[in-house]
Amino acid sequence: MHSFRSLMKRGLLPSLSRMWDSLKFQPLSLVARPRATGSLSAEHPKMNNSTAVLFLGFVCGLIQQMEASLHDYIPRKTVKYSNDSIKAFVKMRYSDFSTLLLDEEIEILFIGAKEAVFAVDMNDITQEIAHVFWHTSEERQQACVHKGKSQVECQNYILLLHKITDTTFYVCGSNAFHPSCDFMMLNKTKMFLKGKAEESRGNCPFGLTLKYSSVLVDGALFSATYSNFLGTAPVIFRGLKNHLKTEFKKAWLNDPSFVHMDVVQESKDNPSGDDDKIYVFFSETAVEFEFYDKLLVSRIARVCKNDLGGRHLLQNKWTSFLKATLICSAPESNFQFNVVQDVFLLKTADWKETVFYGIFLQQWGKLDNSAICAFSMEAVHDVFSKGEYKEPVTIAHSQIKWIRNRQEVPVPRPGACIDNFARGIGYHTSLDLPDKTIQFVRDHPLMDDTVKPIGNRPVLLKRGSNYTRIVVDRIIGLDKKTYDVLFLATDNGYLHKALNCDGDVFIVEEVQLFQSLEPVQSLRISSKKGLLYIGSASQVVQLPVSVCSRYKRCLDCVLARDPYCAWAQHFNECVPVAHHKDTPEKSSFSLFISKLGSQVRNYLIEDGTSIHLKCAPLSNLANTLWMFNGESLKAKESKYLFSDRGLVIFNVMAADAGRYDCQSVERANGKEFLATMASYILLPQSGGLARFPQRNPLGRPRAEAFRLEAKPSSWEASSEKLLFEIFLSLFVCLFLVLLAWNFGRGHIHLPRSIRERLFHIIRMSHRSRPGLDTREQWSHSQQNSLAITSTSSLLPLFTTSIEDIYRNMCSNNNVNREPSGQSTVLSRATSQVADRDSEAKR
Repeated sequence: MHSFRSLMKRGLLPSLSRMWDSLKFQPLSLVARPRATGSLSAEHPKMNNSTAVLFLGFVCGLIQQMEASLHDYIPRKTVKYSNDSIKAFVKMRYSDFSTLLLDEEIEILFIGAKEAVFAVDMNDITQEIAHVFWHTSEERQQACVHKGKSQVECQNYILLLHKITDTTFYVCGSNAFHPSCDFMMLNKTKMFLKGKAEESRGNCPFGLTLKYSSVLVDGALFSATYSNFLGTAPVIFRGLKNHLKTEFKKAWLNDPSFVHMDVVQESKDNPSGDDDKIYVFFSETAVEFEFYDKLLVSRIARVCKNDLGGRHLLQNKWTSFLKATLICSAPESNFQFNVVQDVFLLKTADWKETVFYGIFLQQWGKLDNSAICAFSMEAVHDVFSKGEYKEPVTIAHSQIKWIRNRQEVPVPRPGACIDNFARGIGYHTSLDLPDKTIQFVRDHPLMDDTVKPIGNRPVLLKRGSNYTRIVVDRIIGLDKKTYDVLFLATDNGYLHKALNCDGDVFIVEEVQLFQSLEPVQSLRISSKKGLLYIGSASQVVQLPVSVCSRYKRCLDCVLARDPYCAWAQHFNECVPVAHHKDTPEKSSFSLFISKLGSQVRNYLIEDGTSIHLKCAPLSNLANTLWMFNGESLKAKESKYLFSDRGLVIFNVMAADAGRYDCQSVERANGKEFLATMASYILLPQSGGLARFPQRNPLGRPRAEAFRLEAKPSSWEASSEKLLFEIFLSLFVCLFLVLLAWNFGRGHIHLPRSIRERLFHIIRMSHRSRPGLDTREQWSHSQQNSLAITSTSSLLPLFTTSIEDIYRNMCSNNNVNREPSGQSTVLSRATSQVADRDSEAKR
């Protein structure tokens, strides 16, 4: 028997045990106890409301604390929607493309939608091959509406698509809450229905709101759904031939939500002669516990493919139905993800090595926390073939408690398929089984042993994402290691690609699938083609398992650890592994990093302004590190603002001039990898050449910088501007000297009025300076006349040489070292200007 205390210890709330004792509750069974058929016994006092509220408050607090402790995996790359890598199939006036059937033999993808089935080329889903329509009659729609359903619900939604032969398919639709199935024929580019639709209760669900699953095996359709209009009769059904179904008892199925069904060929190369198994995954209300609310648990159930039912008991019903509980809990919080959302069976040549991955959600707390757990099929087989059963026990007042079975287990083992041992003792089919065995399996469908995940922990935990669908691809990388790549679809239209690399689980990337956010309803993978197909309410999209061209750098390609990609050094690009098997540069952390030149951007700054230097890290997992003149830049009060988009420098001063390098730092396998994403040189507005430390950055810059209240400049532009100013000053200087010489020689005469005015000024100046002789008077008057003739902006040219002007412009000793050719040209130009200046003075 599992009390509420034991349930908490196994995965719900271990800390509640001590809390429970401290609250001094009366009998523990009042809140959570084994399921009883009757009401609470009168001999047990009831819990008062205040105590219950207090307890639930503690529960909520613990749940929030546990959620906060969950490790969150962040996608390394975020890829927004792009038509470059995604192809979409959209049909106007049609919706709910939720049913996908992939036929790799004829390379066709069949899409089931509302009142239509489309056949498209699986290599390019935009190419439609054929289609067939299946409309609901008006009489059927009216009858559906009269029963209380909406006009939208009373349509024919294609929910089942299965292949029988290359030209024959089995298709089922809701048909306005009157599920029907028909055979669909494919003849090259033509597709049609046989027109012999039959009511199919148990094969197909009544509507879209009920979860279901099905699989076609050897001409028999195995389905898990609800078989009545109200959705209250769950059933696991075998149709088309040898009809069988589950017993209508809560001990078998208690309000289940089916998510997946598949077949495992356990009869292949099996020395025991065992039968193939059909496995069903679902969540249901627990029958072994009673709680104030419905406590959900995840289950895995199985039936034998060749089960024929019982002869006297369980006629036309499964004699091999057994179910067990799936455990998926986070060890750091010991909180269980108890609602299975989807399952993918990763099949192998040896069925014992088969692994199935499941998406698990929480029943309480935030619903955007998801866990991915992996289970071994061998462990599942051991639970069903060797594990203990649970037994219902009736106690006083008609209460039923589920405890570990204490009865003798009959032979043959209840729930086991017919194998060589059974045949050896005279049981060749299930019809031959003794009533004792059938009676036992009817009353003991639940196993006491649970199925625990590989490693006793989830493969992946994700906060902030509600995963809806999962597919897994197993590949062998160039390093000869086996990788399981998980593709996880979310309820907001994103696809996460996760990878388990040497125990380091991380999400390679997240890709936006649709222009507008919408839940993913179906997900299929073609490992042969390396393509994914995703269905939603509005469309179906196709994209490759990996787009290696997204990684522009060798470092980015290596750190992505994408097993589908490798860096081709001779092509200098990231390429698919399948196309270049001889490429040695794979995701090895000892691989060298290509040192590509990074363009340096130069900016003129003004005192008191602000500047924004753009820089984006290499990935979502990387951080940015800013270097100033080769030293790590530290935050100084409000001087700097660091963000994911770059660096903002407020109130720029002359001391802020220098070289700024943005480094992307990413950690992988215990090592840090650096790449220079952008480099900037800030120059004072007064101009001049600067000399700053140069480094060999890794990769090309991704971000462009923009200047606040200042315009960007380059070294070439600054040099050209300086040379232009030098030559212009030299020209003006020579022109004025020549003009003065002509005035002195009398070649040029001023108008009489100007001469008289100049003479007056010279005379007044001579009176104020009596110590000057005639020669000095003439020289002084000539200089005054030249000063009057020139403009005020050119006055310094007469008192300061060209070298002094150049020295003033380089007051900060800013000498450019890159590129070297510019410094050479500039020095030559400066020497030529100096020579001409000397000649002008002479």
